[in-house]
Amino acid sequence: MKLVWSPEPALKAYIETVKSCEIFQESSVAELLSAMAAGWKANLIVETWSHGGVIATSIGLAIASRHAGGRHVCIVPDERSRTDYAKVMGEAGMLPEIIVGEPEEVTERLDGIDFLVVDSRQKDFARVLRLAKLSSRGAVLMCKNANSKTSSFRWRGVLEEGSCRLVRSVFLPVGKGLDIAHVAVSGGNSGPNKTEKRWIKHIDKQSGEEHVIRK
Repeated sequence: MKLVWSPEPALKAYIETVKSCEIFQESSVAELLSAMAAGWKANLIVETWSHGGVIATSIGLAIASRHAGGRHVCIVPDERSRTDYAKVMGEAGMLPEIIVGEPEEVTERLDGIDFLVVDSRQKDFARVLRLAKLSSRGAVLMCKNANSKTSSFRWRGVLEEGSCRLVRSVFLPVGKGLDIAHVAVSGGNSGPNKTEKRWIKHIDKQSGEEHVIRK
């Protein structure tokens, strides 16, 4: 299986996010991410957030999860962030799942992530991307506030140690910068033996001939 684009939920999520985020600045980022997450029919949308962060993106992702029929999880570093996040999202009519903990540790426990949004201003954001357990369908990885990323950041460098293959990446000058990567998962955790060829012996009952087939 692989991620398949569906324009209808993308459009519906985009329009709803536009209406819901009219009072927020930088809503263009929220609209884009919402449309992308819904359009890719993400089953597990995960984001990182901390006290003082922009909330519009979270609203967009929550809307996307409804249209995609998926799950929206927000990882926050402490109880203060959890309280602030829950209050603002509740006022917006959203009830996302909130997990308190270090992002790299939490994403390593969440299996099947297919849409991940991290803040490039946060410490060890690249490690979060590297350790995330992605869906077998592949995933879309997103760095917001990408203008603040270190010059040494490279998608291939982040993904090369795992079982992920970079399909394509793009930088968009939206908001404070969005760096986006579409990745495929090849081989999983089972290693190269998973795709090893096998020899199968077949005997024709009528002729008695023996055939050896590589499958």
